[in-house]
Amino acid sequence: MMSKYFQEDKWWVSPYNFDEAVLGQFNIPARVKIHDATLRDGEQTPGVVFRKEDKVRIAQLLDEVGVDRIEAGMPAVSHEDFEAIRQISSLGLNAEIFSFARAVIGDIDKALECGCTGVVIEIPIGYPKLKFQFGWTWEDVLRKSVECINYAKEKGLYVVYFPYDTTRARYDDLVNLLTGIMKDSAPDSVGIVDTMGCALPEAMKFLVRKAKELTGLPVEVHTHNDFGMAVATELAGVTAGAEVVHSCVNGLGERTGNAALEELIMGLRILLGMDAPYRLDRLLPLSRAVEEISGVKLAGNKPVVGERIYTRESGIGIDMVIKKPLAMFAVSPKLLGREGEVVLGKKSGKASVEYMLSALGISGLDDEAIEEIVGLVKARGTEKRGLLTTEEFMEIVSRFTANP
Repeated sequence: MMSKYFQEDKWWVSPYNFDEAVLGQFNIPARVKIHDATLRDGEQTPGVVFRKEDKVRIAQLLDEVGVDRIEAGMPAVSHEDFEAIRQISSLGLNAEIFSFARAVIGDIDKALECGCTGVVIEIPIGYPKLKFQFGWTWEDVLRKSVECINYAKEKGLYVVYFPYDTTRARYDDLVNLLTGIMKDSAPDSVGIVDTMGCALPEAMKFLVRKAKELTGLPVEVHTHNDFGMAVATELAGVTAGAEVVHSCVNGLGERTGNAALEELIMGLRILLGMDAPYRLDRLLPLSRAVEEISGVKLAGNKPVVGERIYTRESGIGIDMVIKKPLAMFAVSPKLLGREGEVVLGKKSGKASVEYMLSALGISGLDDEAIEEIVGLVKARGTEKRGLLTTEEFMEIVSRFTANP
C-alpha cells in the first residue's frame, strides 16, 4: 500500500488532503523554495543575540537541512552582522545567500560588499504604518522603491520586493504600488507580508492570486504567528501559487514569532505531498542548536521538534507507540530520527504499567498486584504533579517482588 497520504513506517495523514475535490481547488507550483530568515527575523526575538560564530553555525546547519535560501542578516545593523554575512557568503554553501535591506542605496551597497546573491528590499505599505508611523502615501513608497530596485538589479542582485504589512494595506494602495513597480522597476519576485500575523489563510490566497495577476512575477509569502496560523497561512499561499515561503527555525521572531521552518517543511512534504528535497532527519539537530544558542526554550508539545510529541502516558493499545507508531501518530518518530516513549503518571492505566513492566524485564506479577501498582503510580503522579522516573516506578514495584 503506497500513496501520498500513506507511506509505510513514515506517515499516515488524511486521505482527504489528496481527494480530487480538494486538489481541484489548488494551484500548487511544481517547485516551492524555502527562504529562511532565522539569522535576521529570528534574532528579532526580544533578548536573542546571535554572535558571528553563532550565525555561521546556524547557516551551516540550515544548509545541511537543504534550505534553498538563507537570509544571513541585515549588514547595516552592525559591523559584526556585516562580517557574519560576508563569512557566510564565502562558505560555498548550496543555499543562496540573501541580505535584508531598507529601500536605501547604502543598504544595497552593503549587500554587494558582503557577496550576497540576492537582496530583500523592505518598505512599508500597510496603511497603519503609512498613516501613523511614516506619514507616507503609496506614491511615496513607489518613488522610494523604484531607485533601489533598479540599482540592485543593475548590480546583478536577485531582488525580492518586500512591501511589508501587505495584509493591512488599502486595496487601492496595493494595486497602485504593484502596478507602478511593474511599470518602472520590476523586481524578480514580490512578497506578500503578513507582518502582524492577522490575515486568514483565505485572505492570503486572495492576495497571492492578486499579486500574480498584477505582476506576473513569482510570489513569496512571509507570515507571523499572532493568531497561531503562520504555517497554515503560508501553506495556503502555496496552494494559491506562491513559489517561496519564508521561515524561522523553531518559529522564532518578534512578538509571537514567524512561520516555523520545521513545520513548513513537514507541511510541504507530507500534507501537500510535494517532492521537497529537505533532510527531515536534520531538523531536530538544527532545532536543538538554535534552542541552545538563542536561549529560547521550546515547549514540550512544539510540533515536529517538541521533546514530548512522541510520548504517551495513557491509552488502550499503548504498546502501539513502539510496535506500530502510525496507529498513534500521524508521522512516525523514526522519520525524524526519534523513538516513541511510554511514560507513567496520573493518567496511566493497566496497559501502560504492563508495558513498562515488560520493557524492564519484570514478570510474575498477578493481576491483583498490577492493579495495586497502577493505583500507586496514579497516586505518585498526582502527588508530584508530573511523571514518574524509572527509579520511582521501580521503588513501587519492589514492594511486590523481592527481585524486581
